[in-house]
Amino acid sequence: MNKIDLSQATFIIPIRIESSDRLKNVITTIAFLVENFDTNIMVKEVNSKSVFEEEAMPILDDIVEGTIWKNFNFTFEKTDEPLFHKTKILNEMIMEADTDIVISYDCDAILPKESYKLAYDDIINGKFDVVYPYGNGMYQKQVEATDEVVSNFLDKNDYSHLDSVSRIHTSDFGWMQFFKKQDYIDMGMHNENFKAYAPEDKEIHYRFKTLGYNIGRINDYVYHLEHSRGENSWFSNPHMEDNQHEWIRLCNMNKEQLKEYYSNQEYLKKYVDC
Repeated sequence: MNKIDLSQATFIIPIRIESSDRLKNVITTIAFLVENFDTNIMVKEVNSKSVFEEEAMPILDDIVEGTIWKNFNFTFEKTDEPLFHKTKILNEMIMEADTDIVISYDCDAILPKESYKLAYDDIINGKFDVVYPYGNGMYQKQVEATDEVVSNFLDKNDYSHLDSVSRIHTSDFGWMQFFKKQDYIDMGMHNENFKAYAPEDKEIHYRFKTLGYNIGRINDYVYHLEHSRGENSWFSNPHMEDNQHEWIRLCNMNKEQLKEYYSNQEYLKKYVDC
C-alpha cells in the first residue's frame, strides 16, 4: 500500500496512559498513522513509569512489522505529579519538531484519510495558517471500540468497523490542528496557565481568530475512541476553576490586549526571546 505523503509535517502526541482503553487507543491511533502516512511522529509520555514502552511498543512493533521506528521519536519523562500538564508538554514538543508544519494530535482521535491530506495541502499551499480537519457541529463519531473492532479496522483499513460501534455527537475545537510551526510560536504557543483538563482548545481557536490568522475547516467527521475519564480528562480536574477564570479573561480580550498578554508570559522565556 502506498502511503500518503505528509513528509513535511510532524505529529506531536503527548500521552499519559491511565487505563486499558487509553492504552488500546494509543496503540490503534499510532498504528493507523504509521501504516497510512509517510510522515514524522513524536510521542512524549509523562508519568511515573513508561506504560507505552512496556506495553504499547511491543504490540505496535508486531502490528506494523517493525517499521514503526522510521521517522518515529519516543521520549519518556518520569514524574510523580498526578496531573498531566498537557499545554507545557505540547510546547516542548513543538520546539523539538524540525518540520515547518506541526500537527497537535489527540491520541484518541482518527480522521478519514483524505482529511489528513486536505489539511496538509491547505497549509503547504498557503491557503490557510491553521486547519481544523473536522466540522463544527454534529461531526464527531464517538466510538465504543472492542479489541476485535480495532483489529479489523487496522487489518482491513475499513472505517465501517468503527462506524458500526459509533454514535454521532458534537465537535468543535479539540482533537487536532494542523498549523505552521512559526505561526504557533509567534502567537504565544499553548498557554501553560491551563493545567490538566481545560478549555485550552477554545482559547487557541479564539486567539487564532482574534489575531487575524487564516483558519480553515474540513467539514467531515472525526472519530473519537472513547475512554474512561479521570482528573486529567474531565471537570473533576482540581485546577478547573482557575482554568475557567483564565479562559473567561482571555476571551474578553481584543487583538492588542492578547498581544500584550502573551508578550509578557513567563513560560515563553523557556522557548523564545520575548
